[in-house]
Amino acid sequence: MAYWLVKSEPDAFSWDEQVANDVEPWTGVRNHQAKKNLMAMAVGDLAFFYHSNVGREIVGVVEIVRAAYPDPTDPQGRWVCVDVRAVGPMPRPVTLAQIKADSTLADLALVRQSRLSVVPVSDAHWTHLCRMGEWAG
Repeated sequence: MAYWLVKSEPDAFSWDEQVANDVEPWTGVRNHQAKKNLMAMAVGDLAFFYHSNVGREIVGVVEIVRAAYPDPTDPQGRWVCVDVRAVGPMPRPVTLAQIKADSTLADLALVRQSRLSVVPVSDAHWTHLCRMGEWAG
């Protein structure tokens, strides 16, 4: 199993909407590195759901339930999406400020490649962030 972090602006698509919809295609990714990350995801992988712009915090966990397939929002067919299912809310949201203040997370892709909307998370970082957010999963 691999771990990831996916970003969404809450005014465009929020954690509450993810929970209400349960399974949702993660569409609209338009960056080549983020596309490669989507294509590397496998069914059963877990991802942190991160609110970008507003909030800037990890607010929940989702599971990949369908591997990469053509993004239906892309008329040219160059981009892909995956389907994600809400697993549960982060008991204590982990803010970007907390992440940046923790030297253990200095090489986390969220910090190093802040513009990417889909980034890998190492096993060690996943465990550390789960502890910070009191996620027992």
